[in-house]
Amino acid sequence: MTRVYLDHAATTPLRPEARAAMEEGFRLWANPSSPHAEGRAARRALEDARERVKAALGWPGEVVFTSSASEAAALALGHSKAGERLVSAVEHDAVLRAARGAMVLPVQPDGALDLAVLGRELASTAEPLVAVQSINSETGNGQDLSLIADAVGKAGGLLLVDASQSAGKQPLPVEADLAIISAHKFGGPVGIGALLARHFAMLEPAGGQERGYRRGTENLPGALGMAAALEVCSEPYCTPDATALLQPFAAEVRALGGTWLGDRLAAPTGLIHSLAMPRLSGSAQLMRFDMQGIAVSQGSACSSGSMRTSHVLEAMGVPKEEAARMIRVSLGWNTTRAEVERFCDVWLAIARQARERAA
Repeated sequence: MTRVYLDHAATTPLRPEARAAMEEGFRLWANPSSPHAEGRAARRALEDARERVKAALGWPGEVVFTSSASEAAALALGHSKAGERLVSAVEHDAVLRAARGAMVLPVQPDGALDLAVLGRELASTAEPLVAVQSINSETGNGQDLSLIADAVGKAGGLLLVDASQSAGKQPLPVEADLAIISAHKFGGPVGIGALLARHFAMLEPAGGQERGYRRGTENLPGALGMAAALEVCSEPYCTPDATALLQPFAAEVRALGGTWLGDRLAAPTGLIHSLAMPRLSGSAQLMRFDMQGIAVSQGSACSSGSMRTSHVLEAMGVPKEEAARMIRVSLGWNTTRAEVERFCDVWLAIARQARERAA
């Protein structure tokens, strides 16, 4: 049985172009910080990758390569030249951990940041740093970054956008002062991410490499793989043939008494979907799907193994019983119509079987 992989929000397969670029990087094995000829050759390749990343993203500022989006978040929240940190309640666990002690901003039931609360907090905060995801990794909901950026700018603050789920798939948010990206979310390698900064003046130096803003030997193969993956990202990121099946499937989910979370979202996007099945827990569904050769998840990979309720769904006011029956399906650059069709058929079969057993 050929397995179906629909957990691309956690990580997506390496693109062939990224693999080829990494092989070239492994041949340039010298340390990019070394002054000898071998080191200088590695440095030239690294700087070329940096410029290619900027060009592919349309980013006019600076790029600091990191080991992950988590490290980029820690750099931004720990070293930004700003005052109090404010983060939305539905940020990724890595951002919330890096922002421990920060003011947590509530969201509306539709997942949108509560702009009234944001306005009140900004009015009493000097030079704040506000962190918001462009696309939520559990629900697929987008934020109105134009409105948020306008409020933050008027308060003299900085806007940090976690673009881990949107980079390479949608245009980079032009409103961001700082942005986080992660290569393995768009077909690049694991172990490489970046913090984008409009100006280095926004950051306190951390010492070491990356012009003094990040410690650790640069991952040249990873940087080359990231650049190559971004350059082959296209619009649409996922074939419309695959995504077109989801709306008629959503109607069938509702007809069986299930919940299609996109119905309540402020700005649902097309690659990440959460849905609850009647009568069956999310963990039980995951086991059944895995036995059928289909990989899905319960929310973020960083927390899906825990037994606690999703903090994202909790912040949106989703009842615990419903949240416990929610799974996440996420599509990627190589998802096919046949794979989505197979998932839909299996979900409906499991749901009908659960209904018959309960009758």
